Amino acid sequence: MITSKQRAYLRKLANGMEPIFQIGKGGISDELLVQLERALEARELIKVHILETALLDTKTVCNEIAGRLQAEPVQAIGSKFVLYRKAQQEQNRKIELPRK
Repeated sequence: MITSKQRAYLRKLANGMEPIFQIGKGGISDELLVQLERALEARELIKVHILETALLDTKTVCNEIAGRLQAEPVQAIGSKFVLYRKAQQEQNRKIELPRK
């Protein structure tokens, strides 16, 4: 669990990021989850865009994906959301969170 200070730091880092995934009317598929898993391991912080045609609630999708990938939901605004998960492999760790 991350603190509000850590969440604010991650929001700041994600502010300039472009979404690297889009979720369409196909919704959350197993293949999408595998790709998100790989991206989280490589980047630790990712931004995802939900297309209008998907007709999905951003916060609901964010929380569901975060739960399935053991990630932390950082932010869900409009049609975009941000997820964070510390990389399991030491060489992939790039983000140093502020202390609790």
